[in-house]
Amino acid sequence: ENLVEKTVLIWPIGCSVYADKYFKADSVCALHGRAPAMGTGIKRACPEDLVIVYQGDGDMVSEGMAEIMHAGIRGEKFTVIFVNNSIYGMTGGQMAPTTLMDQVTTTTPYGRAEVNTGNPVNMAEIIGNLPECYYSERVTVNSPANIRKTKAAIKKALQYQKEGLGFSLVEVVSSCPTNWGMSAVKAMEFVKDNMIPYYPLGVYKDIKEGK
Repeated sequence: ENLVEKTVLIWPIGCSVYADKYFKADSVCALHGRAPAMGTGIKRACPEDLVIVYQGDGDMVSEGMAEIMHAGIRGEKFTVIFVNNSIYGMTGGQMAPTTLMDQVTTTTPYGRAEVNTGNPVNMAEIIGNLPECYYSERVTVNSPANIRKTKAAIKKALQYQKEGLGFSLVEVVSSCPTNWGMSAVKAMEFVKDNMIPYYPLGVYKDIKEGK
């Protein structure tokens, strides 16, 4: 609230249905994977606006990998909130590039295998290695303490954008009980026992704090 005169939230079709109903911001619905490109145009046309690109793992890391990488390479001055629940959560539970090894999805009924799909993609580390990235952090929402840390990371990323300091990404490791076929409690245990070991939490780049 009161960060800038106007906030623009950009989210892809299928990534967050009706996201505009839950955020107090102007919103634009992009094509799959194209939110960073749209964010680039809006931020360059209206540099005083606070631009938030909100994407899931299938959308960003599969359909939109080129878009997010080149936005980071260019150092576009907007904030990316990336939700990683290791699956296509809104379009049928298919394997995403972030799906863990041996994880069962609708397109990997026997579990993900390295031989034909490679390994899961660690976006916070990849983006953090780009010279024009200003801030990259991975957080999670599996406990009240971690939710507070997630809120702090998002607030920092938005503050950096307000100060005109460059490209920021906050990766949020999350659950998907429905498509994982688990109860909410079991899904949180899966996040702790399986996702966080592969996707370690922490700051991967923070130029302002010398990291």
